[in-house]
Amino acid sequence: MGMGMWEKITLTDNRNTTFLIRFMVGFIFFTEGVQKFLFPHLRGAGRFEDMGLPAPEFLSYFVASFEVLCGAMILLGLLTRLAAIPIIFIMVVAIVVVKLPVLMDENFWVMLYITKIDFAMLIGAIYLFIEGSGRWSVDNKLFYKVSRD
Repeated sequence: MGMGMWEKITLTDNRNTTFLIRFMVGFIFFTEGVQKFLFPHLRGAGRFEDMGLPAPEFLSYFVASFEVLCGAMILLGLLTRLAAIPIIFIMVVAIVVVKLPVLMDENFWVMLYITKIDFAMLIGAIYLFIEGSGRWSVDNKLFYKVSRD
């Protein structure tokens, strides 16, 4: 008998170490989102406006809301696979819109240097989407007595 959609979303690996990836991705996104609210001229709308993005104020608060909500969910291990989806999208857009132009203006090595954190966050979010939230997670505690290995 196949798994239902809910089981596919909440089933997680049974590794203790997945918490480390979850903490890294969740903490970074949660704090980045909070900073967009606290310091909008530096981290939020002002920065988005400097990059030439349309509707910078709306876009900044929209992105910040997802970063805070999804970052918190990932930190807790609550619906981690679902929370990873907007994070993956945010990182792909950030790399394409903000970092890729550096390749055109500078060179490959400069672009690679300024993209390292973005790339690490993208890979971490993809990992969480594939593997789930791990043993030390709300998903594991609420939905399963024993997870898969």
